[in-house]
Amino acid sequence: MKIFNAKQIYDADKFTIDKQQITSNQFMERAAIQIFNWIHSRLQGAQTKIYLFSGIGNNGGDGLVLARHLQEHGYNVEVHIVNYSEHRSEDFLINLDRLKEIKIWPNFLSEESELPTIGKEDIVVDAIFGIGLNRVPDLWVINLMQHLNNSNAFILSIDMPSGLFMDSGPTNMDGVIKANIVLTFQVPKLVFFLPETGKFFDHWEILDIGLDQEFLFKSESDYELIGKNEVLSMYIPREKYSHKGSYGHSLIIGGSYGKIGAVILAAKGSLCAGSGLVTAYVPKCGYVPIQTALPEAMVVTDSDEREISNIDYDVAPTVIGIGVGIGTSGATVKAFSEFLHKNKVPLVIDADGLNILSKNPDLFKKMPPNTVLTPHPKELERIIGKWKDDFDKLKKTKEFSKKFDCIVIIKGANSIVIYGDKGYVNTTGNPGMATGGSGDVLTGIITGLIAQGYLPLHAAIFGVFIHGRAADIAVENCGFQALIASGIIDNIGKAYLELFQVREPEDVQGESEQ
Repeated sequence: MKIFNAKQIYDADKFTIDKQQITSNQFMERAAIQIFNWIHSRLQGAQTKIYLFSGIGNNGGDGLVLARHLQEHGYNVEVHIVNYSEHRSEDFLINLDRLKEIKIWPNFLSEESELPTIGKEDIVVDAIFGIGLNRVPDLWVINLMQHLNNSNAFILSIDMPSGLFMDSGPTNMDGVIKANIVLTFQVPKLVFFLPETGKFFDHWEILDIGLDQEFLFKSESDYELIGKNEVLSMYIPREKYSHKGSYGHSLIIGGSYGKIGAVILAAKGSLCAGSGLVTAYVPKCGYVPIQTALPEAMVVTDSDEREISNIDYDVAPTVIGIGVGIGTSGATVKAFSEFLHKNKVPLVIDADGLNILSKNPDLFKKMPPNTVLTPHPKELERIIGKWKDDFDKLKKTKEFSKKFDCIVIIKGANSIVIYGDKGYVNTTGNPGMATGGSGDVLTGIITGLIAQGYLPLHAAIFGVFIHGRAADIAVENCGFQALIASGIIDNIGKAYLELFQVREPEDVQGESEQ
């Protein structure tokens, strides 16, 4: 599913209006009816007090249309117009007059206005700003938003929480509505998936307002939301007469004294992802642990007992995952550098491999094309530098990806795979994955997918999805707190099986928990 920017959404609206030969007000009516239907199907006429706060642009116009339909169906609705400017959209004015025709007299709020008392049992509809906000709201509007947030009422935001920008992070955290749910039109917004902005709501859901399908299909987008349908198109089925050699050989290089478990997790993740063969390259202290914990893997040891100091192996890997638990000692840095200078095999680099690169930036040039990097936030900062907000982080990551022709996975609640100017936003995963070893498993999964013949970009996208989905399945039985990395591995198979199961309709809606 494509994620459009503000300009594309405006263009889609205009294209739809022109092609369907309707007025912008008719299009607004259609969108607002969808919101009404969503509310009506849940409240079923209940006389809960609804406070609707409308801006004076088109988002506010949506709110006024909604208020009219709520009133006509007997709901107890009170309309407040946030009068933050002298400029009003034409459709807002049309629908303001329609409200007055049915005897709804909105309360116009200004800097001097007394704010209504809202109870925690009430409902607030936020239609103050839409996707067009381009400046910090006035202080009195920020105070209004704080008043709504502090009411503890259920807050429903139309299209996106008021106060958020479409293309930058919030500059005043107090000046953003904290919604319980966002009903967004047709396509998700990038702000739904970023740490700085995703925290301003609990759930989001897409409402189909009839945007032209031709426009949606043909328009390119900078970001794509990755769900089951998207990864299914990447899936490579197995041939009946294939054998272990058909699915590649993964080499996992890593480990140091006390950190051999990272290699075990990565190697097992690679096996469970489907790699035909897996070899672990570790210091001598890792030989017995890996042979004991993972009999399916082969082991090659370094000459050093406690760390990797001379990467030398006699196998022919299809792909190499390197860095998990490897450490950053002088001998290891030297071995890592020499390895990069001579290696021609596709790479997945994680953990201390990334830290070594960040301290020796000339080594980035030695990475093979389409190398996959899997940094956590601090490792990413060491690679690309500090960022001012999440949008700047994405911009810098794209620049880095283009400079070194590499694939970067920005790990988080919604991990984002970056390659060149394109971003792929994952929809699976949960807070239970904030546990040691989870990243090692991901490195193994991606390595195992590349071994089988997946393109590195597809392996990254598919791997992040399967990794997160396996964790989602795992927490159904253990909860967030008890999830460990091994639990993710144990459910990789179930995540694969689920790809081919037909979900119930409610499971494929555009809804997300943050």
